[in-house]
Amino acid sequence: MLDRALAAPIVLLHGVGLDRLMWGETSTMLEEMGYRVVALDLPGHGSRPPLRSRTSLGELAGDVEARLPDGECHLVGFSLGALIAQQLAVAAPHRVRTLGCVSSVCERTDAESAAVLGRLATAQNDFTATVERSIKRWYAGTTVSAQLVAETKRTLESNDVESFVRAYEVFAMGDPAIAPFLSGIRQRTLAITGELDPGSTPEMTERLAARIPGAESRVLPGVRHMLPVQAPRQLAQEIDHLINDAEGASSD
Repeated sequence: MLDRALAAPIVLLHGVGLDRLMWGETSTMLEEMGYRVVALDLPGHGSRPPLRSRTSLGELAGDVEARLPDGECHLVGFSLGALIAQQLAVAAPHRVRTLGCVSSVCERTDAESAAVLGRLATAQNDFTATVERSIKRWYAGTTVSAQLVAETKRTLESNDVESFVRAYEVFAMGDPAIAPFLSGIRQRTLAITGELDPGSTPEMTERLAARIPGAESRVLPGVRHMLPVQAPRQLAQEIDHLINDAEGASSD
């Protein structure tokens, strides 16, 4: 049986415009299971210095790699964080024990690319509208508490706009950069999203699982984009299953 206290730590990477605090309940549940959990701020977010020039998926991943705990980790990324996690699984495979891709985009269609580029243009020209539309897109129709929704909105509003745009450029255009390398990922992988996520759709999760050898996919009914906030218990259980399956396979 897996001794979670002795297992490699779980490292959590958030999405664009957010910070490490978005993992609150998911992180708490994983810690209650006995795991060591580290949630990092992405470059340009939270406690990190703002981004002041164009950057790339590789550069963001390099910054995160330098701040990972020593040795291997169970790496879980959400949205932009999922793209960064995939990049790390490719570029630094010795650091990534398992890979969790939560609400991840993958090989957007022309229509999906046009939609995200439209959101990028809005962020550049009307950041207030970006915040309002994001909150609606992420939470409309959910039972997430008004307090948690307000916390997300405050985090978005606190962004340095230029830095947000630099990060959003990577989110909007990063999936073609990592797509050719997905077939080379060898870590045990879970791709998971919400049934009602309009941006990181179930179809994208199925695409991602199909590109990574042996990856499993999950679609949680009734869940929108902010899966770690809306369904933290289910997500923690899925991460636990992923790690247990990987450790069981390694001991066979």
